[in-house]
Amino acid sequence: MTGAESTNRLAVESAPGSKTALPMVITLFFLWGFITCLNDILVPHLKRLFTLNYAEVMLVQTFFFTGYFIFALPSGKAIDWIGYKWTMVAGLLIMAAGALCFLPAATAPSFPLFLMALGIVAAGMTLLQVAANPYVIVLGPPQTASSRLNLAQAFNSLGTTVAPYLGSLFILGTVPLAVDRLKQLSPAALHAYRVSEASVVKLPYTLIAIILVSFAIAMALYKLPKIRAHEENASSAAAPLPSIWTQRHLVLAVAAIFVYVGAEVSIGSFLINYLSQPNIGNMPQKAAAFYVAFYWGGAMIGRFCGAGITQKLRAGSVLGVAAIAACCLVLTSMLTFGHVAMWSIILVGLFNSIMWPNIFALGLAELGPLTNLGSSLLVMGVLGAALIPLLQGFVADHIGIHHAFFLPALCYLYICYFGFSGSKIRITGAGQEIVPVV
Repeated sequence: MTGAESTNRLAVESAPGSKTALPMVITLFFLWGFITCLNDILVPHLKRLFTLNYAEVMLVQTFFFTGYFIFALPSGKAIDWIGYKWTMVAGLLIMAAGALCFLPAATAPSFPLFLMALGIVAAGMTLLQVAANPYVIVLGPPQTASSRLNLAQAFNSLGTTVAPYLGSLFILGTVPLAVDRLKQLSPAALHAYRVSEASVVKLPYTLIAIILVSFAIAMALYKLPKIRAHEENASSAAAPLPSIWTQRHLVLAVAAIFVYVGAEVSIGSFLINYLSQPNIGNMPQKAAAFYVAFYWGGAMIGRFCGAGITQKLRAGSVLGVAAIAACCLVLTSMLTFGHVAMWSIILVGLFNSIMWPNIFALGLAELGPLTNLGSSLLVMGVLGAALIPLLQGFVADHIGIHHAFFLPALCYLYICYFGFSGSKIRITGAGQEIVPVV
């Protein structure tokens, strides 16, 4: 505490569903992981469908992740208005609406409509992220917050591991026409071809919408425990809350989230095209999509392991070591060819694993009543996934996809700094502790 004689903390009210609340919320992590990773399948599909260059097709990630930036603060306000449970229900329904928007986009077919649908999905997903991450953190003892969030993120990675395989079966199952062959088609024939190719997204996204609506109904009927703020005041007037910007560790964590998601999404977005290069994997895109599952599967394994590791070791140190390993693997891939380049970039997923949960927990440490706002700012950092892949696409168009990976390498260097130094709490004006200095 800093001058105030009150102790404030977030706590979970007892409720009939307290014991099963964590598994219920963890399912949300799986769902949004699955849907997010489908973007990695959409990127090569839309690139060949609309004959786009790398920078143009990376607008998929730009539109999707810009939604996080736009809707993060309103999502935090939504929690204040309607609570964590109904914010998550609203997020599921908005995501379902976005998934259904893929149907008119495929019928047109229209790249701008696809981007609009992705933006709507992102709006709903932002509500889920802003509500579910801090909910998991306070849904148990503070000393195991990082471990609990690592476990939840492991199921997120389970979704990202399954998505490339199923997505490739539905979306990348057809054999595309070569670019020179497309140029020979008449406008009517080209339109018919695009309608046929675009229609492959209708079934998977219809099924996704049905699942999201079903889960929203289930969550609406489920009695999740409420989170409330306890205040024990020794004085009649509560001390005013400090500015969120005085929380140095949070501000640096927002930047860490920005570069982390930017690096992770950049690698995942380019992976299919990268592995299909003759000097790297020399394989068709459908086969390359199978290896994307290894990239996200590594993140899943790492997060299950991280749930245990972060109970024993300082989360910041674990984060710094993981960032060093990821940077070295990216550089190895850039400087080599064939299977060495292929597997070194895939293995980055293993070390990405603990980054989001550790950065998130370290950023929210000791924020107390500022937790909701801090969570919103951290989710706004996901804007990095909108900008860094776009920048890497621009670089890849000019110097080649192989060497454009220097951007993720730079991102991991900053994460290393945050883990070892920037995550240490030095200003704690909130007078609360929901997560210990880890």
